[in-house]
Amino acid sequence: MNFEWNKNEAVDLLKGLVEIPSPSGYTMDIMKMIQESLANWNVDHITTNKGGVIATIQGKNQKQHRLLTAHVDTLGAMVKEIKPSGRLKLSLVGGFTFNAIEGENCLIHTAEGKTFSGTILLHHTTVHVYKDAGTSERNADTMEVRLDEKAFSADDVRGLGIEVGDFVSFSPRFTATDSGYIKSRHLDDKASTALLLQLVKHLSSSKEELPFTTHFYISNNEEIGFGGNSNIPEQTVEYIAVDMGAIGDGQASDEYTVSICAKDSSGPYHYGLTRQLIELAKDNGIDYKVDIYPYYGSDASAAIRAGFDVKHALFGPGIEASHSYERTHTDSLKAAAALLRAYVLSPMES
Repeated sequence: MNFEWNKNEAVDLLKGLVEIPSPSGYTMDIMKMIQESLANWNVDHITTNKGGVIATIQGKNQKQHRLLTAHVDTLGAMVKEIKPSGRLKLSLVGGFTFNAIEGENCLIHTAEGKTFSGTILLHHTTVHVYKDAGTSERNADTMEVRLDEKAFSADDVRGLGIEVGDFVSFSPRFTATDSGYIKSRHLDDKASTALLLQLVKHLSSSKEELPFTTHFYISNNEEIGFGGNSNIPEQTVEYIAVDMGAIGDGQASDEYTVSICAKDSSGPYHYGLTRQLIELAKDNGIDYKVDIYPYYGSDASAAIRAGFDVKHALFGPGIEASHSYERTHTDSLKAAAALLRAYVLSPMES
């Protein structure tokens, strides 16, 4: 397939997405950005009561629909407790460990719209004082936020406007290297979201006709399990989650190909639709891997659990060190973008 992909546009779009804080439950700003982008591209879209956005591009066949989804909500935290010292205890949002955020800069978002910076640290950080600095367990009781403010008591912190329940976002530290690597938090799943939005932008400007009416669902609660399991149009036959490929020991996925998931913790994905994706990759010369993700769930599996009668599948770019400081390569983004394009232009699985 002669596929021309605008790498710089995709990387710029991804950078813009990861730099907008959007932990699950606090996604208003990024959803507004997506709504404005779709409006600028003259793409029809709706906003769900849960805050997700569904863009629709009409196709030749309007009786059978396709839906592709990616999510922009990320891992994050909330203020659990304001300690007498003026430090903050956290309650995590999403499935990850405190080890993954130790030493990370963060922002505290108050209900009044103020933002304060801080750093997430072990309470016994200083090796010159605490002999257990290297051995202490990292958990909700031992980790804390050190605010970048002269706040030495709980009253001082509350005087700033910070309260229990305020959201905390993590610094993404986005870096694009000359060798093609992209390092950042929240590539899960903003890498896939950038590719979906780039495809929508292209389709809206090129007026290229799709064989089937296709919905592009940007969900905002996937990390807590229910991002794309509602508001699915009843004509939808095929449901594709575009989400990261998990890399690690025993995994086939890597940072240079598109990862097609055959099975995750929810069980096997639809056999016929998964085989169609594999054949599309083969026929179009797209580098791919087929993989199983043992501790993973997607918006597609959430939709199946919710009772929707759809064929479901999952693919996306390979992401190293998921739910930590993540990395991928533009080769993987290109392969995922190529499979996206090949899929939306293909016949429906039979």
